[in-house]
Amino acid sequence: MKVIFMGTPDFSVGTLEALIKAGHEVVLAVTQPDKPKGRGKNMQFPPVKEAALAHGIEVYQPRRVREPECIEFLQKFRADIIVVVAFGQILPKEILDMPRYGCVNVHASLLPKYRGAAPIQWAVINGEKVTGVTTMRMDEGLDTGDIILKEEVELTPEETGGSLFDRLAQTGAKLCVRTLAAIEEGTAVYTPQNQEEATHTAIIKKQLGQIDWNKPAQELECLIRGLNPWPSAYTYWKGKTLKIWKASVAEQTERPSVFEAGTVTAIGKDGIMVQTGQGILNLMEVQLEGRKRMKTDAFLRGYPVETGTILGKE
Repeated sequence: MKVIFMGTPDFSVGTLEALIKAGHEVVLAVTQPDKPKGRGKNMQFPPVKEAALAHGIEVYQPRRVREPECIEFLQKFRADIIVVVAFGQILPKEILDMPRYGCVNVHASLLPKYRGAAPIQWAVINGEKVTGVTTMRMDEGLDTGDIILKEEVELTPEETGGSLFDRLAQTGAKLCVRTLAAIEEGTAVYTPQNQEEATHTAIIKKQLGQIDWNKPAQELECLIRGLNPWPSAYTYWKGKTLKIWKASVAEQTERPSVFEAGTVTAIGKDGIMVQTGQGILNLMEVQLEGRKRMKTDAFLRGYPVETGTILGKE
């Protein structure tokens, strides 16, 4: 099929590559504008742009796809279908109705659960055991279109936002190829979503990573994994930011503690034990502001932490 591909981040690249490998003619890649990055503020290409150019595919970077000139430009390609993977803009009806087979979205959750932004990280943060990828025929709503195919993925006990991102990207790429094959063969089944089962996720912001030690240890352990590698969970020690990259639940109890939440209760070669609202959290890998990431035993050799220290105070 003649495909217009819309996507922006790394997550989208695998699907673009899979469509090309499957023999589809990707006639155009639409992605977000280049952005300045780093101290030098040099303009950086979105990952989809880099991948498309490597394959000799024309790239289009409109600031707003709703603008009439954008819609007119897309019409020239007479695409059979538009595939959308983490593009970053909502498509107007004029584009949704443009291709013969409509627009198909690859979404990193088992819809209708986790509509909206950051479904991958929230699945980890919320302690889900299973998530997955859904392909759907897009409509004017936010992730409300008819479901075409789903693929479940089980989360491992040590799953991070980053590891799940990579796994779902691969799953989504394969599922998209299967979806387009079913559409082309006329065997695709379009199933309306149960709106009553819908849940929505919020955009991940850096502030979400600040650890509230009053929360249960298990909840904080999930937060730490979900925000790894970005934006990362953090606390404060001696007025400096201390990022927490890895932790485990050392004790899980609902009994009240004699220690204030955030208090370092013990220190050993296996980590730093911290009292939470429910149970003890063992900090296993940390990074002090301005320093490199390291295992806790190595950190303690350079930065001794005393029992009774209360973390979280700026």
